[in-house]
This record gives sequence, structure tokens and C-alpha cells, in this order.
Amino acid sequence: MEFFESLRWAAIQFIVLILCISLHEFGHAWTADKRGDPLPRAQGRVTLNPAAHIDPLGTLLIPGIMIFVPVFFGGLPFGLIGWGKPVQVSLNRPKTRRTDDILITLSGPGMNFLLAFVGALSLGVLGAFPQDAVPETVFAFFFMFVFMNAGLAIFNLIPLPPLDGSRVLRYAVGMTEETFNKIARNAWWILLLAINIPPENPVLGMIFRPVVSFVASAFFAFSEMVAKIFSLLVA
Repeated sequence: MEFFESLRWAAIQFIVLILCISLHEFGHAWTADKRGDPLPRAQGRVTLNPAAHIDPLGTLLIPGIMIFVPVFFGGLPFGLIGWGKPVQVSLNRPKTRRTDDILITLSGPGMNFLLAFVGALSLGVLGAFPQDAVPETVFAFFFMFVFMNAGLAIFNLIPLPPLDGSRVLRYAVGMTEETFNKIARNAWWILLLAINIPPENPVLGMIFRPVVSFVASAFFAFSEMVAKIFSLLVA
């Protein structure tokens, strides 16, 4: 039973990760489209369909290994990392190019924060019902949905190329596009190694996890408040 419970949680985590990454990329595409950039719509990226945003390696293979290998083999705790197919933009308005780039960049993490809020709201409404009225898997899904979106939002704000936070930092320090691209080519593997170096990874344990836990706990506190209010309304 313990194995099947772990497998169930892994499957939920994998599904939620695909949704969160896909909607993160949709956030970039939607904002670019609203800012008058024709490229994302021409490439079919202004859609909620996850298939348009999935990167086979970064959304399926690598996260799948990190999530499911510990379930089947045990003793191999991986730090979870994943990414979607990057949204390409043309930034075709010279006068607003800088502003457009920053808004498009921040809309990815912004979408994850919005999704975490929606997930917490849903969790709060469901929490107002008797425990046996809502399947445990549904609660598990929304719990993971809130936590995963909070984690993705914080992770993508890290100012290391090619994460979203790095593009904002690039403008803040006046980095050239050429320098940024050179750093970005190797930064993914540096980040991947930093997350997965054992034991008791200091990058995760001292910085990332406490921040994500703090942000996620705020959303869960909101869901508890919603549950109390909704319970009074339906009583």
C-alpha cells in the first residue's frame, strides 16, 4: 500500500508540474500577444493547450525521472527541476522594447502566483465540505497545485540565466544581449548540479525551500480563511 500511495503522489506531482509549466509559458505568450508581439500567436503559443508548451526533455523526461525513479528504486532523492518550450518573441516595438520584455518576462512567474491563488481559493472552498464528501485525491491535487506554483514562481525569479529573473537583472545592470546569451548557454547545467548536489543541499535547504515554504504557507493560510468563511455561508 505504501508503494501505491507513493506512486499516486508521484503521478499527481507529475501532472501538476506539466500543467504549471504549460500555464507559465502561456502567461509569457498571452502578455506578449497583448503587448502587440505577433510571433507567439503565429507560432500557436497563445493557447491553454499544454501540448503547445511542452518540451519533451524539460517537461517530460527529466522531471519524470526525478519524480518516478525514487518511487521505484528508493534512496535516490532528486531535486525537481523542469522547463517548458520557451516562448519566442520579436519585441517589434522599439520605443517600448525594454518595457515589453520586462512585462513578458515577469508574466510567467506572475501566472504561477495567480494559479497558486486560484488553487488556494479552490482548496478553501473544498475544505468547507465534510471530509468524506470530497475525494482525498482532489485535495492532494490542489495542495500540490498551490505548492508547485509557488515553487515555480520563486524558482523562475532567481536571477540566473536563462530563468526569468535574470532578464530583469540584465536590464538592471546593463548587460548586453551577447553576454547574457553566453552565460545562459551553461547556466542550466550549473543550476541542475547545484540543485542535486547531496547531502542536505545548502542551495535548497538554506535559501530556496524556506522561501517557497513561507510563500506557500501564506496561500494555505488564505485557503483556511476561505474555508471558514465559506462554511459560515453554507451553514
